[in-house]
Amino acid sequence: MLLLVDLDGVVYRGAEPVPGVAAVLAARAAAGDDVVYVTNNSMWYRADYVTRLEGMGAPVSPDRIVSSARATALYLGELDPPARRVLVAGGAGLVHELCDVGIEVVYAGDAAERWSANGRDAAAAVGPVDSVVVGLDLDFSYARLACAADAVRRGARFIATNRDPVYPLEKGLMPGAGSIVAAIETASGRVPVSLGKPGPLLLQVAAHAVGADVTQAVMIGDGLATDIAAANAVGARSVLMLTGITTRAQVAAMAESAAPTEIAVDAAELASVLARLDGTSPRA
Repeated sequence: MLLLVDLDGVVYRGAEPVPGVAAVLAARAAAGDDVVYVTNNSMWYRADYVTRLEGMGAPVSPDRIVSSARATALYLGELDPPARRVLVAGGAGLVHELCDVGIEVVYAGDAAERWSANGRDAAAAVGPVDSVVVGLDLDFSYARLACAADAVRRGARFIATNRDPVYPLEKGLMPGAGSIVAAIETASGRVPVSLGKPGPLLLQVAAHAVGADVTQAVMIGDGLATDIAAANAVGARSVLMLTGITTRAQVAAMAESAAPTEIAVDAAELASVLARLDGTSPRA
């Protein structure tokens, strides 16, 4: 099976591993399953996830990490014509992923400095770009907004790594990439293509990256509105983990058409559910 696995709330919660999940995934990988990690987070580079997951005992390699930043890079490279020079409002991980596939990056911070220093001429500050890519940008400013919106209005593709309105941290909620995307959307009058969940593109790109059919995948996640919705959007099966943000009461209140295929409360139940979905264990 192809297992598309969310990270925060499934494999770990904040800095702490979810007990037993890494071992379940390692056992599934040893039995022949493809394990690919999919996350809406665009801040970090693949190598950062590899180090963290290896330390937890999870099966991982760089090509099995498809963050929204990595998916965006792969998606842009497959467009016709492919992206060549893009304006990026986002973190270092997003820039690194784009550079990895040979895309020339115009960093929004540098463009904003030129905009401020040279008469607020956004076109001159940015130069010709074929795409504007937006992720979580912790230093987002009016100048960056002006440069990005102008490039989109001038015809650049508008790509969002994700549209999450908030970014959860251990100390509370912070504005997410979607808040920045919304500002550029308002200023430019253009709606972006979004790679992240709940849309289908992140899962489709992840499956394509390992040569698999996304409809044959099993999405393992903790979010009804993101992970499970994305699985439903591509026709994949899903397992909702109650180890993160979703409760049984929320599942009970949702429409049947939006429900997950299976529910697991912990790693032991996840192992049983995956065996059942794989046809190696009878349904109880």
